[in-house]
Amino acid sequence: MGDIHGQYHDLIRLFEMGGFPPDSNYLLLGDYVDRGKQSLETILLLFCYKIKFPENFFLLRGNHECANVTRVYGFYDECKRRTNVKIWKTFVDAFNSLPIAALVAGKIFCVHGGLSPSLNSMDDVRNIMRPTDVPEYGLLNDLLWSDPSDTAYDWEDSERGVSYCFGKKIVNEFLMKFDLDLVCRAHMVVEDGYEFFNERTLVTVFSAPNYCGEFDNFGAIMSINEELLCSFELLTPLDHPSTNLPALNKTKGRRPSPPMAETSEE
Repeated sequence: MGDIHGQYHDLIRLFEMGGFPPDSNYLLLGDYVDRGKQSLETILLLFCYKIKFPENFFLLRGNHECANVTRVYGFYDECKRRTNVKIWKTFVDAFNSLPIAALVAGKIFCVHGGLSPSLNSMDDVRNIMRPTDVPEYGLLNDLLWSDPSDTAYDWEDSERGVSYCFGKKIVNEFLMKFDLDLVCRAHMVVEDGYEFFNERTLVTVFSAPNYCGEFDNFGAIMSINEELLCSFELLTPLDHPSTNLPALNKTKGRRPSPPMAETSEE
């Protein structure tokens, strides 16, 4: 599952479509908060599933699971308005411990953003010390921020102003070096909810339909069977009625901390 961005009603629709945990196993690729109106409900549900079904439910870190980004794009403001800044800081502590990448059956490399010129060994990912903030450059930054590009030959500066864009040559070299079949990533809104790159050796999955109420895109889930055959289930855009969101636990006194994420993945 790709980006959710606080679209809680659509997250429920995705689970209704794909099956609720633990009946279905899930690997989510990050960007759970910001932009949407219900980031708190979204991240709390995901963390609860991780705690309740740790062997069936896996959460990777996205570029929005970061203090600096959430300050700008909505999650900080939502926490401050509906709870308090201490709750936001607790979530940031959890974000700083989230795993960065995952391998499915040793053949599918899953990450939020993309590849990195600093990635020479899978141990480079395993050796990223957590908890950690996202640095301004380097391996962790690239894994969360980089994008594939039809116009890039190898590595080019990204129009985002962060990290790189990488071309087909880089994908082919990466797959050959590590004996992989596919790179699965999120990070970019795509019209059909999923989009292949470089003759189906990389796929972008984006799971928030009608992203920000502006794009009229589908949301998608990629399903992988035991033979590693991939298929896609699509969620149609849906207009949601405006919701008056309640303040959460705005009484004085001790406030319970939200659940923390498991960090056993690599």
